[in-house]
Amino acid sequence: MARALLSNVIATSDWCANQLLPRISPSFLSRHRHTRFTVAKPAYFSYKRLSVFLAMDASKAAPAKQLSSVLDATTEEEYASLSKLLQEFTNISSIDKAWTFNSGNGNGTQAMFSISQPNLLANKRKKFMLSTVISKENENSVTFQWAPFPVEMTGASAVVPSPSGSKLLVVRNPENESPIQFELWSQSQLEKEFHVPQTVHGSVYADGWFEGISWNSDETLIAYVAEEPSPSKPTFSLGSTKGGSSDKDCNSWKGQGDWEEDWGETYAGKRQPSLFIININSGEVQAVKGIPKSLSVGQVVWAPLNEGLHQYLVFVGWASETRKLGIKYCYNRPCALYAVRVSLYKSEASELELKESSFEDFPVVNLTESISSAFFPRFSPDGKFLVFLSAKSSVDSGAHSATDSLHRIDWPTNGNFSSLEKIVDVIPVVQCAEDDCFPGLYSSSILSNPWLSDGCTMLLSSIWGSSQVIISVNVSSGELLRITPAESNFSWSLLTLDGDNIIAVSSSPVDVPQVKYGYFVDKANKGTWSWLNVSSPISRCPEKVKSLLSSLQFSIMKIPVKGVSANLTKGAQKPFEAIFVSSSHKKDCSCDPLIVVLHGGPHSVSLSSYSKSLAFLSSVGYSLLIVNYRGSLGCGEEALQSLPGKVGSQDVNDVLTAIDHVIDTGLANPSKVTVVGGSHGGFLTTHLIGQAPDKFVAAAARNPVCNLALMVGTTDIPDWCYVESYGSKGKDSFTESPSVEDLTHFHSKSPISHISKVKTPTIFLLGAQDLRVPVSNGLQYARALREKGVETKVIVFPNDVHGIERPQSDFESFLNIGLWFKKYCK
Repeated sequence: MARALLSNVIATSDWCANQLLPRISPSFLSRHRHTRFTVAKPAYFSYKRLSVFLAMDASKAAPAKQLSSVLDATTEEEYASLSKLLQEFTNISSIDKAWTFNSGNGNGTQAMFSISQPNLLANKRKKFMLSTVISKENENSVTFQWAPFPVEMTGASAVVPSPSGSKLLVVRNPENESPIQFELWSQSQLEKEFHVPQTVHGSVYADGWFEGISWNSDETLIAYVAEEPSPSKPTFSLGSTKGGSSDKDCNSWKGQGDWEEDWGETYAGKRQPSLFIININSGEVQAVKGIPKSLSVGQVVWAPLNEGLHQYLVFVGWASETRKLGIKYCYNRPCALYAVRVSLYKSEASELELKESSFEDFPVVNLTESISSAFFPRFSPDGKFLVFLSAKSSVDSGAHSATDSLHRIDWPTNGNFSSLEKIVDVIPVVQCAEDDCFPGLYSSSILSNPWLSDGCTMLLSSIWGSSQVIISVNVSSGELLRITPAESNFSWSLLTLDGDNIIAVSSSPVDVPQVKYGYFVDKANKGTWSWLNVSSPISRCPEKVKSLLSSLQFSIMKIPVKGVSANLTKGAQKPFEAIFVSSSHKKDCSCDPLIVVLHGGPHSVSLSSYSKSLAFLSSVGYSLLIVNYRGSLGCGEEALQSLPGKVGSQDVNDVLTAIDHVIDTGLANPSKVTVVGGSHGGFLTTHLIGQAPDKFVAAAARNPVCNLALMVGTTDIPDWCYVESYGSKGKDSFTESPSVEDLTHFHSKSPISHISKVKTPTIFLLGAQDLRVPVSNGLQYARALREKGVETKVIVFPNDVHGIERPQSDFESFLNIGLWFKKYCK
C-alpha cells in the first residue's frame, strides 16, 4: 500500500526536491527507490499526498485504518478549494519602491515602480520594473500612462537611479563565489558592466538595514556597503603531487580557520559590512580606509561638495568590540554617524576622481557622540544641515524597538568639524499623547530624497495608532502635520515625490494596495492635501478575490484596560487598539468563528494595511481580531515601556480583554475562538492556551517563544530575554551565563510553565534555520503537548529562517492554518 501511495504522488520538481524528499525517512526512500515521480495536475494534489506521507513517516508503519482517518480529516475537496483560493491571493503583486525622473521634454514626469510577486514553483520572489508617464492635466486630474508590460529584473539585488535620472545602477549578487556584477544603464542600453571578484569584497548589502548605495554629485563615483573579503583559510597537506596545483592537490585540504561572530538572524555568515567606492568610468574599486575594524558600517551617503576638492562620506557605524548580537529589527544596538574625507582631483575630462590613498590623512569623525543612536542620515537640498533618526529611547531602555526621535546638525561646509554645534531635537520622543494627537515618531525608513521644494520640509511614513500615515516635518521650525486623511483608517506608505506632489500606496485589511497621487490644495496651507486615485495595473486582482474582499469590512476598536492600577503611567492606562475584520453582509457576526491574530516583537504593531495571508483567512468565513496590546508601537513611549518585565501577564490580559470585548458586544461566538501568532505572538499564543485553556478551540504558532530558559542560551538576542523578563534593569544584568535564579525566573515567565493545563489542538510552523527563536523552542513545547495527548501538528521548513517567508513555506503555513482551524470550528 505504501508503494502504491508513493507512486501516486503528484508534485512539481521543485516542490518534490525542496519540501517532500527532505521529510521522508531515508529507509523509506531506500525501500521505494525505483518509484517514479511525475509532474502533472494542480499543486493541491501533491500537498495532500505530502500530508499522507508525513503521517506515514511519523508513524513509521501506518496501518490502513490510520491512513484512512488522515484522508477523512482533511478531504481532497477542502485541500483543492483552499489551495486554489490561496494561490489567487498569493499571486497579487506588491509595490516595493518607486522613482520619478524629469522627462526633459516638458511632457510630464516619468516614473518607475519596483514590484514583486511570489513564484511558488521557483520558490522565489520575482522582481519587476514597470514604467509610466505622469501627466497632470489640471489640479484635479492626473493620468498615468503605463507601459504595456513589466520587465523582470532577474538576479538584481539593488536598483539605484543616479541623482539626475540619466543613469541606472543595477547590482547583482551571485549565489556562489562568482564576482559581484555592477551594471550601468542609460536610457537605451547597457553602457558598462564591471565584475568585482570576491577577493576584493563579498556581496553588496541591499537589505534595508546596512544597505547604503550613494552616487556622488557629478555621478562618477558610487559609495556602497559590501561584505569585507573573507580571511584566508589554512591549507593542510599530507604531501604534494609533482606539478600539481595546491588547490587541486588531492593530498591537501582547506581548513576552517577561526570562527567569527556574525550579525545574527538573516545575516548568517555576514561578519563585517565595510565601505567601498567604485569609479564608474574605470571600474576601479577602492576600500575606504581608516575606519576602525570594530565598526560595522552601513547607510552611506555623500555629503555635499564643499569649496575645495575634499568631499566627505557620512555613514552609520555599529560598534562590535565583544559580541555581535542579532541586529535585524533590533534598534537598541548603539550606533552613531561618522564622517570620512575623500580627496578628489579633476581629470583631463574635468571629471572628479579619487586620489590614491585619499583616506589616510583624515581621521574618521564621530558626528553624534552625545547621543546613543543615530541612523538614516539625509542632507538638506542646500547642504546646510544633516538630518537623522535616533532610537535613543530603545538603546537606553533595552527594548528592541521604541519611539523614535528626529534630529538636525548644522553641517560645517568648510570641513571644520571641531566647530560642530549641538544636536537639535526636531521631533522629540513623545511620552504620552493626548487623544487623537501625534503619538510619536515610528519610522522604519526615509526616502533618499524626502524634501519638498522649500528645502526644509521633509515627508515621512510613520505609525499612528494601528495605521501608518504620511507626515510632513519642517526641520527648521519643528512643525509637524499629518497629511493623509485623518478620517481614514487605511494605512499609507510613501513611495516617492513628484516635485511637490506625492506618490503613495494606500490599503486596508479588506482593500488591496492602491496607488494614490497627493497634491497641495492650497500651497499656503501645507496641511491641506487632496488625494487622487490612480488607475494602476499593479493594483489589479482576480475577480474572485475582489468579490470576497468586497463582502468584508473592518474597524479599529479602542479597548479599555482592565484593572488599572495607580502605579501605571498615564500612557499605560489609556485604551489599546484592535483591528476587527468581519463580514459586511451578515447582521450577526457572532456565528462566524473568530481568529485572534497576535504580532511579534513585542514592540511591533499590526497595521491596518493589506495582508495576503490574513485576507485569505478572513475571506473563507472567519472574523479577525488583530490585537495591538500595550507595548506595541504607535501609542507613545509610556504605553510601550509598560510591558517589559510584565510579558506573559500584561500582554496576555490585554488579549483576553479584547476577546471578551468582542464577545460581550455580540461580535464573536465564545465557542469558536482560535488564535495565531508568530515569535512573541507565538509566545502569547502558547501562553493563552495555557492560562485560558477553555477559551480556544484551536491554535497556531509560528516560530513561537515557548521557553525563555532554553532560548537564552541559543538565540542571537539573549539580551531580549532579560529585558522583557526583568524590565529595563535586565539590560544591565544581561550575561551570557545566566544564574540558576535567572533560569528559574525565565521559566516562570514562559508558556511552558503552564503546559500542564493545555488541551487546545495546536499546529506549529517552524523554520529550521531560525537564529532568533531556534527550532528547539517550538519542538520542545510540541513534544511536551504530544506526551500529554494534546492533538498536535508540526511542520518544519528546513531552509527557512524566523520569518518563514519563502513563497512555498508561507503558502504551506497558511494553507495548513486555514485547514487546522476549519477542522475545529465546524
